[in-house]
Formats: sequence, C-alpha cells, structure tokens
Amino acid sequence: MAHDIDYQIIGDDIQVVEVEMDPGEAVRAEAGAMLFMEDGIEMQTSTDGGLLKGLKRMITGESFFITTFTNHGNQKRKMAFAAPYPGKIITINPQDFGGKFLCQKDGFLCAAQGIEINIAFTKRIGAGLFGGEGFILQELSGDGNTFIHAGGTILKRQLAPGETLRVDTGCLVAFEPSVQYDIKFIGGFRNSLFGGEGLFYALITGPGLVYLQSVPFSRMADRIVAASRVGGGREESRGLGGLLGGMISGKE
Repeated sequence: MAHDIDYQIIGDDIQVVEVEMDPGEAVRAEAGAMLFMEDGIEMQTSTDGGLLKGLKRMITGESFFITTFTNHGNQKRKMAFAAPYPGKIITINPQDFGGKFLCQKDGFLCAAQGIEINIAFTKRIGAGLFGGEGFILQELSGDGNTFIHAGGTILKRQLAPGETLRVDTGCLVAFEPSVQYDIKFIGGFRNSLFGGEGLFYALITGPGLVYLQSVPFSRMADRIVAASRVGGGREESRGLGGLLGGMISGKE
C-alpha cells in the first residue's frame, strides 16, 4: 500500500516540510522534529517495535523513541517539521529504488507511515573505520514519501554502471543500494598532512543515484569550535574594536 502525503517544502537555507494529512493518515518523525500541528492531530511516542528497535535507532544517531502523528479529525489537517541546522530537505520514495534507500546516520527527518528505519552496515570494514558516515548507515525501506535533511547545498548525481566518484567522506548524504561504497587513503605525505582534506575519501561506484552535501554538520561544528578558541572569539573582537575606536578618538 502506498503512503503518499501532500507536502510542501518551505524556506531556503533552513527549511521546513509542511505536510497535509487526510483523516486517518499518519506521519512518523524523529523525536523533537515537530514545528507545529493543527487541531485533530494526536501524537504517540514509542520505541515502535520494542526495546531492540529503539536501541538500533540510537546506534544510527536517532532518538531511542520515534513519534507518530495521526490525524484523528474528520477533515484534512496540517503539521510541519523543521530541519535541525542550515541545509536542504531531500524527498525520496524508497519504492522508486526497489524498496530501499540508504542515508547518513542522522539524516532522517520524517516520513509517511509506511516507512521503516533500520540499521544498514557497509560492506567493507574500512568504510566503517574511517568513513564520515561511520560503519552504520540508516536503511529506509517501504513505500511512501521520506524526507532526509542534509547540510548546505545538495548535489544530485546519477552514476552510470562502473562510473566512480571520489567524495569527501562527510559529504555523502544518501544513495540507493546499487551504489558501491568504500574508503580509500588519499595518498602522498604532503597531501595527507597539508592538503586539508583529511586522510581518506569515499569512493562510490555506480550505477545509482547519489546525493551529496556541501556542508556536513561535523564540519560546521568544527569551525564553530575552532572560532571560539581563537583569542576569546567575540569578546576579543569587541575589545579590538574598542581599542581601535579609542586610538582614533584619542582616548588610547
């Protein structure tokens, strides 16, 4: 049974997905993703399948619980889910790709009721040890609209059979199961130490659809932490500005 829901994606840099549910229709979401919901919609939070499934979701970077929102009214109702950081929301239906689609471990935002969220292991240990997505990925399966969040700008690539692409390990967002995924050493002493791209890159091989993100959340967080460590951050800037202003006015 297909679980298509009416929706629109609102915003540019920090997007929101607004869904419109028919009576009896339901949407599943990561705990804490809700922005608003209209009257008639009821929420129920559970492990959605017991303790084991809750633990599996925690391993993939999601909440132990998942929340189901159901329209118990007698007319259409709207609700919205917000992206957790600047970026874009990708819409896919796993059924269009044989019933499954893979994404980074914290990429899931919300989905129609017919979607299951499971653990997917990469085929090679090297991908797990050094990949930006980690050894564990999320497998989204079923039939229905599914919304994945990624950072920055999204690039969509359709790889031909045997076509390869070398990607920063943190920039690989989602891909269909037919795409092969591995980790390779970047090579070269100076490249490794001074290239600024890390020691490894992801090697992906077609055929299949791939989504890439320009700004992984980990990279954004690293920049924020680095900026906060440089001379006190904002306080230093304010102090320097005050010093320069004082010199110009003759007070220093």
